[in-house]
Amino acid sequence: MKRILAAGTLAALTLTGAYAQTIQVNKDNKTIAITATDNATADPDIATVNIGFQIFAPDADTAYAQGSKISNAIFKKLTDAGVPDKAVQSNNQSLQRMDFNGDTKSTPEDRQQRQFTLSQSWTVKATAKEAASVLNIAVQAGANSSGQIDWDLADRNALEGKAAEKALLRARAIADQMAKGLNAKLAGLVYASNQLPDQRIIANSAMASVRVMSGADAVVPKVAPLAIRPQQVEESATVYAVFAIE
Repeated sequence: MKRILAAGTLAALTLTGAYAQTIQVNKDNKTIAITATDNATADPDIATVNIGFQIFAPDADTAYAQGSKISNAIFKKLTDAGVPDKAVQSNNQSLQRMDFNGDTKSTPEDRQQRQFTLSQSWTVKATAKEAASVLNIAVQAGANSSGQIDWDLADRNALEGKAAEKALLRARAIADQMAKGLNAKLAGLVYASNQLPDQRIIANSAMASVRVMSGADAVVPKVAPLAIRPQQVEESATVYAVFAIE
């Protein structure tokens, strides 16, 4: 019997490839217990656009004044385009003196003009389709330190469910092959549990809705947005399943 189990296990591992699984056979209860993992992917519907800027100035007052102007210009362009206030969240803002220790390339004149630096960054919640437009508007308003986009789903439960279904089907296929290796027949599912990762639900409210207005207050980008394609969202699920054999 040990030889048959070993052969069946090897066949199951060959069938499932890189997917994780644990197999147990109980002759007394006539069951096969299997832990299998699979994943599912979907196109994102939410994007978190990271935008920000950094400037240099000869003194703190000038850095703050210039930074304030750029900061408010970026925020105004976003709100003029229809981005809700709540969709924009501050990440970081910093005014500090530059440290030129170890800098052998800057001239004394360059250092004089770069004594202080001011930086600020935000995240903007938008729909996946509008992420490129949000980034484009922010960059053209002065956000010279921008670009990272995090893609996600408003509700991952459905995707996790699909991953769990695939994992259960994989477990059933392994169990069926194991049963055949033991000269038995798979009778049916006795028990199953889905070991999901931490569930994440992201609210749909306050996402950016970019619009182009007409008239003096029109928001018309000077150049076309970058060619950005959303990354698919992937979720995995691990299922523990017990099948009866006869």
